[in-house]
Amino acid sequence: MAGRGNGTGGSGDDFDWVYGPGSSDGARPSSDPEPTRRIPVQRRPGATPPPPPTRLPPAEQYAGTPPSGRRPAPASPPPPAAPPARGPSGRGRWSRPRTYVRLVLLVLVLWLVFLVAVPLIAWNKVDKVDFEPSADRPAQQPGTTYLLVGSDSRAGLSPEERKRLHTGDAASELTDTILLLHTGDGPTTLVSIPRDSPLDIPGFGRSKVNSAYAKGGTPLLVQTLEQATGLRVDQYVEIGFGGLVGVVDAVGGIEICPKQRIKDKDSGLNVKKGCQEVDGATALAYSRARKYSPISDLARVQQQREVIAAVGDKVLSPWSVLNPVRWWQLNGAVPDFFRFGDTTGPVAAGKWALAMTKVEKSCTVPLARADTTWDTKRAQQLFGKIASDRTDEITDDLCTATGLAR
Repeated sequence: MAGRGNGTGGSGDDFDWVYGPGSSDGARPSSDPEPTRRIPVQRRPGATPPPPPTRLPPAEQYAGTPPSGRRPAPASPPPPAAPPARGPSGRGRWSRPRTYVRLVLLVLVLWLVFLVAVPLIAWNKVDKVDFEPSADRPAQQPGTTYLLVGSDSRAGLSPEERKRLHTGDAASELTDTILLLHTGDGPTTLVSIPRDSPLDIPGFGRSKVNSAYAKGGTPLLVQTLEQATGLRVDQYVEIGFGGLVGVVDAVGGIEICPKQRIKDKDSGLNVKKGCQEVDGATALAYSRARKYSPISDLARVQQQREVIAAVGDKVLSPWSVLNPVRWWQLNGAVPDFFRFGDTTGPVAAGKWALAMTKVEKSCTVPLARADTTWDTKRAQQLFGKIASDRTDEITDDLCTATGLAR
C-alpha cells in the first residue's frame, strides 16, 4: 500500500502506526523505554471509581475447582415469589364481579335448602290420624274439602301451662272449633260449625256435635259431619290448645279487633275494644271466650275465624320466611300440637295452610235460632253448592257471619 512498507527494503517508518515511533530492529531508537506497557485508562472527572477486585486467600482460591481446572459457575439466585392470582385484567380474585355473583348464588342455594329442609324435618315428627270412617261415605266430589278441628286436648301441657292458659280439666277431649274449608274452581269458602249444634251421631242418637269426638274419636266426628252436610271430607287437620299458642308466638303475635271490651273469666280473656297486638295466650283466650255475649257460641266462631285469618297473614308474610329464627320456631311448633290425616302429605298440608290465608267467603252454617239449631233448608242449599264446587253461586243470605238469616 502506498506510504506503508511491507518490511522488505522499505522504510521502518512504514510500521510506526503499529509499534510507535522508532524501530525494534535497532535501526532507530525508540523514544519510549516500555513500548508494550499497558496504558492506564483515564477516568472522566466525577466518575465513581470501580470497587477493588475480591481476592480469596491462596488456600481457598481454588477450593472446589473441578479437575478440568475451571471454576464452578456461581449459584443461581432463587426465583422470585409468585404474585397473587390475578385475572386477565390484572385485578385480584376478590375484585372480580364474577366472584361476588358466585358467592350470592351459593348463599341463595343454601337458603333454599334451609327453607325446604326445616318443614320436612318438622313433618317427619307430626302425628298422623286415621280419620276416614268405615261406614258408607259420600262419593268423590270436585275440589277439596278440609276438616279443621280445634281440640281442647291438654296433651303436652304441664299443670302450670294449663293454669296459665285457663284450659281446665286435663282429661277433656272435646272439639271447641269445627271448620269446613273448601277449595276448587270457585271462591275459597270457610264454614264454621258451632260446637253445640245438635246433630244425629251414628250409634249415639242426637247430641251436641262436639261430643262425637269424645264418643268415637275422629272417624265418628267425620261420619257425623258427612251425614249432616252431604260433603265428603278429603283432608283432616287437628290443632290443640298449645298449638295455637305456639304458632302465634312463633310469628311474633297477631292483631285482633274486638268490637267491645271483653272480660271473660272462664277463658281468662281481658282485652279492650279496638285493634291490638296480642300474644299466643291472649289469642287462645279470644278464640275460646263466649260467655260475655248473648249469642255466646256464635260470637266465638266469629272470633275463631278472625284468629285463623290473622295467623295465616303472619305465617305467609315475607318476614316469616326471611327470618330464619321465626321460620325455625314456626315449623318447630307444628309437631307438638298439630295432627294431620294419614292420607295428608306435606304438599297437601301446604295447600291447606295457603288456602286458609285466601278465604274469600267466610260464614257460619245457616241457623234457624241462636241456640245453634240448623236451618235445614238453607243449610242444604249451602252445602249443595259446595259439594258441586259452585261456591261462586253462594248468596249472602246463605253465608252470614252468625248463620242467622238477614
